[in-house]
Amino acid sequence: MTVLVLIEMDGAEAADASLRAVTLARGLGDVSAVMFGAAAPAVGGVTDVYLIDPAVTGGYAPVAWARTLAGLVTETGATAVLAAGTERGNEVLAHLGAITGLPMAANCVAVRAASDGTHELVRHRWAGLLLEDAVLEASVALCTVATDGIAAQPDEPGPAVVHEHKPELTDADLAVRATESAASAGGVSLATARVVVGGGRGVGSADGFAPLEELAELLGGVVGVSRVVTSEGWRPHRQQVGQTGTKITPELYLACGISGAIQHIAGCAGAKHIVAINTDPGAPILAHADYAVIGDLHQIVPDLIAALRAR
Repeated sequence: MTVLVLIEMDGAEAADASLRAVTLARGLGDVSAVMFGAAAPAVGGVTDVYLIDPAVTGGYAPVAWARTLAGLVTETGATAVLAAGTERGNEVLAHLGAITGLPMAANCVAVRAASDGTHELVRHRWAGLLLEDAVLEASVALCTVATDGIAAQPDEPGPAVVHEHKPELTDADLAVRATESAASAGGVSLATARVVVGGGRGVGSADGFAPLEELAELLGGVVGVSRVVTSEGWRPHRQQVGQTGTKITPELYLACGISGAIQHIAGCAGAKHIVAINTDPGAPILAHADYAVIGDLHQIVPDLIAALRAR
């Protein structure tokens, strides 16, 4: 059986969230990766790669990407299509469901093909606070994989066959396209970043984020924020970490001046290591942090930047 997995890119490499989707997909059949890019990075556990020239869609175009997947389902006879449970992954598979008339299950942490042709699922509900057992009755299973629900298990990249695929698209498929990308906005995607430097109310103002930007650049990461920061208009919503923002799964989350409301914790709980800097020793985020620095971020962050530059 063939399983298609939409691969999102993190620079020139496959995004970690997509590698998690590949890990889950390997238990369902032979995995074929679908990539919109100029080149195909090696991905372990993949037998075929369908590479689409980004010039064909002019960047991220959700309906066009979904139409491409629909064509590949017919061409390959795929029994399932998986994507990471990111904003793009959920959007594209929702469009694919609308195009094909098939149901889509979001935020799955387990998918198993049953003998009767259905798929048995376990998926996150309520921002991961609950696990739901479900059965997906469809000729082709459309599922997104919870970004913090399954660990990527890298396999040695094999000799995957690369197919240069040219989808059949109409002008209507390209009517909606992204006018801003993570790269043009400065840095990698928040959802796929390996390091996130978070800022909350304690940063104090929009200007107060300059040191956090500098620290994120030194660490090769991006800036994320709590909801109150976007509510104050200090930073754009696309940088919000939380239940109503982006769920992140970085190697390191450095939370500066963030109290740690439950909605924010729901967005950063997938981080492998959390370091909190806060003046309040009773801040809720400290209960979730691997390490805590009790102090003023306005003193600690500049000292940390100076130490990194000295190295």
